[in-house]
Amino acid sequence: MADSSSKLTNPYAPEIVLDRDSGEPLYQQIAKPLEEAITSGKVEPGRLIEDEVSMAGRLSVSRPTARRALQDLVARGLLTRRRGVGTRVTPSQVRRPLSLTSLNDDLVKAGFEPRTEVMSYEVKLAAADEADLLGCAPGTEIIQVRRRRFIDERTLAIMMNLLPASSAPTLTELSNGGLYSCLARRGVQPATAQQSIGARNATEEDAKFLETEVGAALLTMERTAYDAAGNVVEYGSHIYNANLYSFHLALGAE
Repeated sequence: MADSSSKLTNPYAPEIVLDRDSGEPLYQQIAKPLEEAITSGKVEPGRLIEDEVSMAGRLSVSRPTARRALQDLVARGLLTRRRGVGTRVTPSQVRRPLSLTSLNDDLVKAGFEPRTEVMSYEVKLAAADEADLLGCAPGTEIIQVRRRRFIDERTLAIMMNLLPASSAPTLTELSNGGLYSCLARRGVQPATAQQSIGARNATEEDAKFLETEVGAALLTMERTAYDAAGNVVEYGSHIYNANLYSFHLALGAE
């Protein structure tokens, strides 16, 4: 996959030969080779695509014709258009290694441009079950935060985290970066973790926030991260849209 800087500066411009004597509409003649390049993998997910003004000038067609060709692929989910960002190949699926890393950082390294919405940020006293998860005494002040992570305006994940109030990032910090990056700026560094991966079907609430169908396949992840001294840094319970996301595990022979 090309890095994010090349995607920004080097938009993909498909080689297209138009037959103006054909009965096939020009917008379809433009859309077809671009569709083939996307579905074949020639153009990778997240790649910036030539804008309609440039395309219209290069191919000597009207701007509405170029716009319709791109919009046809947007309607079929192959392209995503965002104001100020441009037209990009829709990410087919994020493949994430099973390692002690931040989802936000993994997405950036993979060439995506993630966005985070903090759905709730609550300062509270830990109930017995929450205290058990964080390894603290009941009644200890903690932070519970719920976030929604987007790629290309598609909801990838809903993330719930519990954190000790003494080291938790602020709402503003979490709106602008990944959890582990925010913790690192506070001098908190996860060293080890216990993590479990599962799957379930989307409930009505899941479907609403993940913008999918009730009963759709979801991936689940629970993680408890510890610092080098063995103190709990954070507990996370996340759900992911399985159509956009998978975990990747590399195995080696002993």
